[in-house]
Amino acid sequence: MTDDLWVFGYGSLMWRPGFDYLESRPARLFGYHRAFCVYSWYHRGSEDAPGLVVGLDQGGSCIGQAYRIAGTDAKDVIAYLDAREMVTAVYRPIISPIRTAQGKVLARTYIADRSHPQYAGKLPFEDQAEIIRFGVGHSGINTDYLASTVDHLDELGITDGPLHSVHELVFG
Repeated sequence: MTDDLWVFGYGSLMWRPGFDYLESRPARLFGYHRAFCVYSWYHRGSEDAPGLVVGLDQGGSCIGQAYRIAGTDAKDVIAYLDAREMVTAVYRPIISPIRTAQGKVLARTYIADRSHPQYAGKLPFEDQAEIIRFGVGHSGINTDYLASTVDHLDELGITDGPLHSVHELVFG
């Protein structure tokens, strides 16, 4: 028998996981925070005209969504997530404890690699908004990504001040 796999989503995995799961629940990851810190050269932009997407950056904590995947599906889900999240290797997979209302579990998630050329660091909100306004990639328009992420955070009752600030700059 294979143990179930937990996956922690903090961006598009919250509103478009793309895999079957047994349950999902809100969760908090400590040691990392959600930030528009990754230039998107594939999903929401290109190398010539990058978009901007969220990554988990060092420090703080992040509320997101935890998904429990059946152990029998774990290998396939990991392969799917690695293909989706590591197209350009800007994210690194880690296993980290997350806290849910039912207790702590270990979950797989993807953090931003600060040594990668796509790592954007801490850009001013105005610069983030400008990049997002014009980003278009294989997965669609960058403004749609921003709207979907913030809408889902709102649905879950999660306040993320920086993302909401960028949303306000882009959409008014």
